[in-house]
Amino acid sequence: MKKRKIIKMVLYGVVFALVAIQFVPVDRSVPEVDPNSDFLVAFEAPGSIKTLMQTACYDCHSYQSKYPWYAYVAPVSIWVQDHIDDGRKHLNFSKWASYDAERRDHKLEELVEEVGEGHMPLDSYLRAHPEARITDAQRKELTDWFELIR
Repeated sequence: MKKRKIIKMVLYGVVFALVAIQFVPVDRSVPEVDPNSDFLVAFEAPGSIKTLMQTACYDCHSYQSKYPWYAYVAPVSIWVQDHIDDGRKHLNFSKWASYDAERRDHKLEELVEEVGEGHMPLDSYLRAHPEARITDAQRKELTDWFELIR
């Protein structure tokens, strides 16, 4: 009997914690940025490139993130926002024009490498967003374009 009571109390505690964590706010605020600072605008990206990048890159690497329903349920919401914040820290297409020339060149070099070698988009992102999966031909199209604008 005592064992059953302990299990019951633990389950109540877990449920309480899951409900309580829903009240922890997640900062999804976005600063005002000049739309002309955006990577796709700055380089006047062709339609196919624009679509590919918005589908495969922009959720984590811009201020144009689209949050699915589960991104509003803690603790997943905390993990998703942390992932997006980390992605933006490494590369934020929304503020491309604010990068100095050396940083832009370095980021283009990294884009060629990361996309070309299949490191991006991340597998963890693709599991939840299969529409962001890019084919080898699309990967080549992107990396060729990155090389061209570099």
